[in-house]
Amino acid sequence: MDLSHWIERNAAFHGAKPAIHFEGQDISYVAFDRRIKHLAAALEKGLGISPGDRLAHIGHNAPESLDLLFACARLGAILVPLNWRLAAPELSYIIKDCSPSALFAGPEFRSTIDSIRDDLSDCRLVGYGGGEGWEDYDDLLEAGGEDGPVSAGGSETPVLIVYTSGTTGRPKGAVLSQAAIAWNAVNSAHLHDLSSADTVLTFLPMFHVGGLNIQTTPALHAGATVIIQRRFEPDAALAAIREHAPSLLVNVPATMQAMLDHPDWAKTDFGCLRVMMTGSTNVPAPLIRAYLDRGVAVGQVYGSSETAPIAIVLRGEDGAARIGSAGTAALHCEARVVDAAGKDLPNGEPGEILIRGPNILSEYWNDAAATEAALKDGWFHTGDIGIRDADDYYTIVDRKKDMIISGSENVYPAELEAVLAECPAILESAVVGRPDEKWGEVAVAVIVRKEGHDLEHKDVFGLFEGALARYKHPRDVVFTETLPRNVMGKILKFEIREMVKGSG
Repeated sequence: MDLSHWIERNAAFHGAKPAIHFEGQDISYVAFDRRIKHLAAALEKGLGISPGDRLAHIGHNAPESLDLLFACARLGAILVPLNWRLAAPELSYIIKDCSPSALFAGPEFRSTIDSIRDDLSDCRLVGYGGGEGWEDYDDLLEAGGEDGPVSAGGSETPVLIVYTSGTTGRPKGAVLSQAAIAWNAVNSAHLHDLSSADTVLTFLPMFHVGGLNIQTTPALHAGATVIIQRRFEPDAALAAIREHAPSLLVNVPATMQAMLDHPDWAKTDFGCLRVMMTGSTNVPAPLIRAYLDRGVAVGQVYGSSETAPIAIVLRGEDGAARIGSAGTAALHCEARVVDAAGKDLPNGEPGEILIRGPNILSEYWNDAAATEAALKDGWFHTGDIGIRDADDYYTIVDRKKDMIISGSENVYPAELEAVLAECPAILESAVVGRPDEKWGEVAVAVIVRKEGHDLEHKDVFGLFEGALARYKHPRDVVFTETLPRNVMGKILKFEIREMVKGSG
């Protein structure tokens, strides 16, 4: 069976029940099933798509992107969702790497794709609403006919290539099988107690596994309803909570803060939310407390593109008691903490987190060396430093590559950032290492002040007195207007390291 059978079976179970609510319109499970089969026929007949072919998609959140995912699953083809925030040269690199047979684009992004047409030889271009030099999506559907093709996908068939954020260089394409997506849905159901009675609000971008797979595809597996918003706008997100009463949503720190700062925050009743999941990066404790104070249960998901992403989870009922923890291994995952030689470390000792489970990537597309480095004996090496406690709860200390070695001592930026997060004068912050002749590296705090606060260097240094060992204290402070982030809110430390190199 392929993933499209989820929708086919839920159409039989739930009939006219909305699978998707989008811009005031409902799409029932029956209609969704029909759309998928219709599109699969169009892809096969109109574009000649065969098992293993790649189809790229660039566009804001919309039902069409889910149609493509499940139609690809039916055909045994592979969807490559493109990050619409990338610049044209970055998109060009990904497109050349995965060689799609066709590329689907929303009207807002056709000009970007037109600018790199020379890199798209042998790639059919399909536009929603057509466009000069583009095949029209509606014409493609009409030519496909009503009868969907016989399923050619299976559990081990690749269905997604998700390119990593590229926070340290060129992005890599994590290949996820249909089985990985299915097992991730089971992990999600266990994490959320997800059922057909739930309504999920999705505003995070579905080109990322966070927006696509923490709740959205698991909800469709469960027969629940998904409210899709094209992109995050705090007023629209808060309005959807008031008007549609979702029971579940995923929120990252940047969008959490934007909702908190919006004038509608105070008038929004969050009583409908059974739980809100967050993650993507270390979530500041004050931000979690702000939602807890409004009666929202806050859980967390730790994972990555390579884990589909659900790997370590903190259930909502544990969130208030374990602020700062990422939780325990997901239902169908195992986790370990190891040293540089791959030896298991005792509780309380920081080391690299390894994940094993049926939801992890099969390989990196066209990158055997990266695959071999990341996958060893079935374990995915995350590159994250974590600590396991006696109850098997994991705390993410930092990225392995972000660790600062100062005078032979390990300094984890996340420890310093936790201190900075408690300061009411600081809007956001990051700590990175800067080369130093004497110490090898020293910690530098990069800070965005809150409006109306005159925070000075000495004030920042004073925050660490008595809070952390002196060797961990930052040796310099850099004030800036904003911090560079990727689309999921992760701070781009490699850009900040370049920023502070010349500030010493």
